[in-house]
Amino acid sequence: MPTAGSPQRRAILTGGLLASAALITGCSSKAADTTSADAKASAAASPSPSASLTAEARPDSPRAAFARLTEGNRRWVDGTLQHPDRDPKRREFVAAEQDPYGVILSCIDSRVPPELLFDTGLGDLFVLRTGGQVVGPEVTGSVEYGPMTSGTPLVVVLGHQRCGAIKAAYEAMRAGKSLPGNLQAIADALKPAYRETVKGEHADPVDAMIRVHTEQTSAALRSNKDLAPMVKKGDLAVVSAYYSLDTGRVEVLSGTPSA
Repeated sequence: MPTAGSPQRRAILTGGLLASAALITGCSSKAADTTSADAKASAAASPSPSASLTAEARPDSPRAAFARLTEGNRRWVDGTLQHPDRDPKRREFVAAEQDPYGVILSCIDSRVPPELLFDTGLGDLFVLRTGGQVVGPEVTGSVEYGPMTSGTPLVVVLGHQRCGAIKAAYEAMRAGKSLPGNLQAIADALKPAYRETVKGEHADPVDAMIRVHTEQTSAALRSNKDLAPMVKKGDLAVVSAYYSLDTGRVEVLSGTPSA
């Protein structure tokens, strides 16, 4: 009778389905294990760019440090960023001590972050940022810190296109006016660059002043009584450079390392 045969048929069907499910699950588990093992093996054979660059030796000469920065800026311009030294392993690696290979003195402008435009990471650079990259004793002392305490071989003074601080200072001095508040201190620091700029004719006098100021600042650091001996020995280079907001490219103005 149908009612007597149904339980048996259901038992057979249920048993078959369970067996099939077990077989499928077993196959999936083996496949997952194999895939996981392959992934781990692949990861071990091909470390991430960040991991491999973390282990890369710190540049030990001005030329090598400058080359590292130049390569990073080329990646920034081309859009082939590697984002080196930016993972937890790097954080752990530099937690106890730091050994940056460069000092960057740049403007506070939000469009000019040195770590990004040179494609660097944690522990790679000492970075100082002031309006118009102007210097005073505290800033100069901060620039000196790396070269004098840990032998950092490179200093870059980085001016940039369309600098608002320098434009404001130029226009105020041209009009014989003062800037409000402590902004006037920035303008005062820029007076030597302004005086040099107005000696000549320039299609874009603000841009000319940016370049003049950047070169004056790097020359002053290069002849600094504490840094000059290191520069003379070839252990330190002080480079003046100009960053284009339009292209992302860093142009060297003076001081390209020869050693």
